[in-house]
Amino acid sequence: MREMLLSRAMGWRALLAKEVLRFWKVAGQTVGAPVLTSVLYLMVFGHVLEDHVQVYGRFSYTAFLIPGLVMMSVLQNAFANSSSSIIQSKIMGNLVFVLLTPLSHWGWFFAYVGSSVVRGLVVGTGVLLVTMFFAVPPFAQPLWIVLFALLGAALLGTLGLIAGLWAEKFDQMAVFQNFLIMPMTFLSGVFYSIGSLPPFWQAVSHLNPFFYMIDGFRYGFFGMSDVSPWLSLGVVAGALAVVSTVAVHLLRTGYKIRG
Repeated sequence: MREMLLSRAMGWRALLAKEVLRFWKVAGQTVGAPVLTSVLYLMVFGHVLEDHVQVYGRFSYTAFLIPGLVMMSVLQNAFANSSSSIIQSKIMGNLVFVLLTPLSHWGWFFAYVGSSVVRGLVVGTGVLLVTMFFAVPPFAQPLWIVLFALLGAALLGTLGLIAGLWAEKFDQMAVFQNFLIMPMTFLSGVFYSIGSLPPFWQAVSHLNPFFYMIDGFRYGFFGMSDVSPWLSLGVVAGALAVVSTVAVHLLRTGYKIRG
C-alpha cells in the first residue's frame, strides 16, 4: 500500500514536470507571445485614453490598466495550457501512455491544473515586469495579488481541463475559447472600471465570475475595487470548488478518454 501511494505521488509530480517542460520548450510561443500582445494592448489603449480617463480619482489609466492585463494573461494562458495539452494528446493518440500509469484521477488533476498555474504565473510575471516600464502601479496589498493570481489560474486551468476532456477536435476547442473564455475575459473590467458603466451593465458585469477575479486582483495593487475583495474571494473560491468537483468527476469516470 505504501509503495502504491509513493508511486502515485511520484507519478503526478513527473506528469507535472512533463507538462511544465512541454510549454517551456516553446517559451517563445507560450510565454513571449502573450507578453508582447499585452504590451501592444497597453501601448494602444494607454496612448489613446491616458489623458481622457482617470480611475479611482488619482491613478493614471496606464497604471490602472496594467493589473487587468496581467490577470487577463494569467487566466487565458492557464486555460490554454491544460486545454491544449489534453486535446493534443487525444488527437495524437499519446494519451494512452498516461492512462497506462498508476496515476489516480487526483494525480491527473493536480498535474494538469498545477502546470497551468505555473504557466499562468510565469506569463503574468513577464507581463508585469515589461509593462512596469510604462507605469508602476502601487502594491497596496501584495497578499491579495498572490491569492487571486493563484485562484484565478487554478480556476481557468480547471476549466481548460474540462474543455480538453469534452472537445474531440481543435474546432470544438476554438468554440469554447472564442465564444466563452475570450468574451467573459474582455467584459470583466480589464480595460475599464465597471463603476463607469450604466446601472444595467453594472448588474450584468456582476454576473460574470471573471469580473471578480480581475477586481480582486486589482484591489491588491490599489487597495480600491468596485466590490469588496471578500465578496470577490468568495465568488472565485466557490467557482473553483464547483469546476474542480466537475473536473475530478470527469477524470474519475474516464469521460472521453477511456473507451
